Amino acid sequence: MEHGALWTIKRQKGHIGGMNTDELSQKIKAGDRRALARAITLVESGREDHRAQARALLESLKDAGKQAMRVGLSGTPGVGKSTFIESFGLMLVGQGLKVAVLAVDPSSARSGGSILGDKTRMERLSREKDAFIRPSPSQSQLGGVARRTREAIALCEAAGFDIVLIETVGVGQSETMVSEMADLFVLLLAPAGGDELQGVKRGIMEMADIILVNKADGDLKAAAMRTCSDYSGALRLLRKRPQDPEGYPRAMSVSALEEDGLKDAWEAMQELVNWRRENGFFDATRAAQARFWFGEDVKQGLLSSLATGRMRKIMDGLASEVEAGDKTPSAAAAEALGALRG
Repeated sequence: MEHGALWTIKRQKGHIGGMNTDELSQKIKAGDRRALARAITLVESGREDHRAQARALLESLKDAGKQAMRVGLSGTPGVGKSTFIESFGLMLVGQGLKVAVLAVDPSSARSGGSILGDKTRMERLSREKDAFIRPSPSQSQLGGVARRTREAIALCEAAGFDIVLIETVGVGQSETMVSEMADLFVLLLAPAGGDELQGVKRGIMEMADIILVNKADGDLKAAAMRTCSDYSGALRLLRKRPQDPEGYPRAMSVSALEEDGLKDAWEAMQELVNWRRENGFFDATRAAQARFWFGEDVKQGLLSSLATGRMRKIMDGLASEVEAGDKTPSAAAAEALGALRG
């Protein structure tokens, strides 16, 4: 496990942690995990000079490495996401695969701080030489994924990882944004009964490619099987998508604690991705995702431009007028947009 957040990004233009962009690029291509951690720290930085360096680095790496399988993982708090990822990751490493985990932790709305607890929750996996765990604060980003997570994915691919697991903050309508950067979306749920099924929003159910009911062990095994059956029935009621072969989306039961069902889950993931590759959906989806994130970057850039010195003064003044009742919010917004265009 690399403590990427502890690396210092030097202020000299074009140098990161004592290396220039070209040196960092070569080290990432060689699979240097410390270089990868430094690069992720760079792309997560909000400083404009760091953003310019990050763009140059990503441009130099865009044709490097391999196309890793990108798996988005979401689930309700307490469902055992970290336990599942550790057991699942250890199984993949045991098969000779290189696994990267990008775990997005909730940020404080007040301070922006984050616990970043996945460093301790995946202790066994973090010791594997073919595994890389990088926790990142969500920084209040909608979708439960850090703003630069997709760039971190590209860095992991350039470093030669076979599988990239993206763990999101939790379950909710906004967490479905992870599907815009993953090849398949796995929803992890706990055994439940009665009306709990109603608590899972339709939006995230429609996004899920595979639902895994975890904790199918001990006294909960029978409940997990019933829950799995309930979700299978619910999935059959949803409209079949063209990018799904027969039998998908599907619900399966697993036990991360006893490492039971993990092999079947992995085989289902491979079957789905391979089918999409063979039928043209894989490349089409990645192209659509690239287009989506282009639009998101433009939106973020426009929002950032509102925080510049001149616009900040205009926005503060208009906000005060709105607060005092001198202007309606819509009129003030139109004036702000006019100032931005001007």
